[in-house]
Amino acid sequence: MKMLRILLLSLALMAGQVSMVSADGTYHFGFKKSVNGQPPSIDEEGFKNLLKQRGAVFTGDQSQKELYLTFDNGYEQGYTGRILDVLKEKQVPAIFFVTGHYIRTEPELLKRMAAEGHLIGNHSWSHPDMSQIPAERIQKELNQVKDEVAAVTGQKEMHYLRAPRGIFNDRSLAVSQGLNYTNVFWSVAYRDWEPKQQKGWEYAYKNVMAQLHPGAVILLHSVSSDNTEALGRIIDAARAQGYQFKSLDEMKLRTP
Repeated sequence: MKMLRILLLSLALMAGQVSMVSADGTYHFGFKKSVNGQPPSIDEEGFKNLLKQRGAVFTGDQSQKELYLTFDNGYEQGYTGRILDVLKEKQVPAIFFVTGHYIRTEPELLKRMAAEGHLIGNHSWSHPDMSQIPAERIQKELNQVKDEVAAVTGQKEMHYLRAPRGIFNDRSLAVSQGLNYTNVFWSVAYRDWEPKQQKGWEYAYKNVMAQLHPGAVILLHSVSSDNTEALGRIIDAARAQGYQFKSLDEMKLRTP
């Protein structure tokens, strides 16, 4: 029974449903999900003031019907090209957070992201728990991604970071902030990252649409066939509700 509770908690953490803090002040990002378009909440998680102090992003302007699409790209399962096709067809901007593995294995997809006007963000070189590594290694992890993306795509600037697995503490936020990164968390997410546990496009569609709210930062994993098949439908349905999709560079008001 104890092991079952641990497993369930771990899955909830990864789905962004709850947060956890360790004795050394390390957090695993979580939030209270949006229901019926109401704002989600991080008021009870214990880290709101820390994110505010360090300039992190949880949502955009919660009074405006704007949405921000973000994708985590740790490795490729053959779907990102189709995702880019949909974004191009629908004229929707996005940001792709990439790792060193992705840069080395998918340079043509990186070039396409940049050429089609999308942002490329930093997901660290080797996907470590950045709360547990020295400041010097954090800097090396981030600089290597930035430099190699620039070499492949010509994108000289990189201002957005997504912490691997959503794990952070004050030191990791402070170090990355000092390197001129904005830590980007999320306010819409579901368990979508296991390629062998896909449940069909309707599952992805319902999970995302049920959580939509003004100012939402949507986290999707590009390894999901469900996300790929649902993306166009999500965009159309959100627009039908009056939402606009924007780039993170257009986010004028950030919360917390």
